[in-house]
Amino acid sequence: MAITGNGSLTISLSVFVISAAFLLKGAAETLSVEGQNLGTDNVSVIEGEMATISCRVKNNDDSVIQLLNPNRQTIYFRDVRPLKDSRFQLVNFSDNELRVSLSNVSLSDEGRYVCQLYTDPPQEAYADITVLVPPGSPIMDSQEDVVSEGNETELTCTAMGSKPAASIRWMKGEQELTGKMTVDETYDGMFTVTSRLRLTVSKEDDGAPVSCIIDHPAVKDLQAQRYLEVLYQPEVKIVQAFPEGLTREGENLELTCIVNGKPQPNQISWLRVDDDVPSHTVITGSDLFIENLNKSYNGTYRCVASNAVGEAYDDYILFVYDAPTTIPTPTTLNLDNTQGTYFTHEAKGADDAADADTAIINAEGGHNNTEEKKEYYI
Repeated sequence: MAITGNGSLTISLSVFVISAAFLLKGAAETLSVEGQNLGTDNVSVIEGEMATISCRVKNNDDSVIQLLNPNRQTIYFRDVRPLKDSRFQLVNFSDNELRVSLSNVSLSDEGRYVCQLYTDPPQEAYADITVLVPPGSPIMDSQEDVVSEGNETELTCTAMGSKPAASIRWMKGEQELTGKMTVDETYDGMFTVTSRLRLTVSKEDDGAPVSCIIDHPAVKDLQAQRYLEVLYQPEVKIVQAFPEGLTREGENLELTCIVNGKPQPNQISWLRVDDDVPSHTVITGSDLFIENLNKSYNGTYRCVASNAVGEAYDDYILFVYDAPTTIPTPTTLNLDNTQGTYFTHEAKGADDAADADTAIINAEGGHNNTEEKKEYYI
């Protein structure tokens, strides 16, 4: 027919127009896909608590959002939950977000979850859920309950059943110490951590608190504590209880031996270095008493104390000074071999009084008398 060529031409033009339109549509979809931005975040959650997964889309062109579990089973398709696990609940659904919560998280829920956007080609973003398991209360033990000064002791601290592995720090009072840590993984993917602290103690450590502190992302302020008990030899100090000043001939001497130790010293003794103590010395426990000092008592006196840990002593050097020089004060006066009577003006007034009241007035010279007292010799 005559119109065959025109028809063919017409059909060819139509196919071209349709093809061009399809290519333009595809180019528009490609631009749309490239302009979309699918994102999510990794989630760390403590076992038994709730995790939330958010699939977010920018510049969505009505493409479908869905959430898949690590086995790529669909949890939510838009706002519909095909998965029969009621722990998953829809928190928010819109063109720009699909947000789902998972309650009572267990270790079996750990893995990679997939946010999927139905575009051509489909887009995916991944949210890794990490389940944290806090350790149990730390167990603290010591090699020995009581240790003597200068000796070494070992303390251990164990944190069991955690994920990931915990770390352990040591503190003695405000001082941080370093222990040796070992980590063991159990068959179920849990970790047991043990730290050992070796410590050489002194008497100043007696009663000091030692703490093992557990660091773990699932728990805070988890620690164990115990107090060191250190035995130490006696500390001895001699104190001069009497006299307060210099020790002089004829005076008495009293010394006290002050003793401290752990355990409390059970034996205290006195001795004189390089000589015997004076024969009349009185020793009563921690006290030493010497009366009527003389220079022959000069020397070094030692107090010795002992307990189960050891023995210690302190020395006191005695030096006896001369007795003080005194001038006697006479109480009577002898004139021409005649002993006179010494009295005051007040006394004389009292002797002349007729009665007691008058005697007081005469003795005081009256209430208004301000003259100085006068003394007479007869």
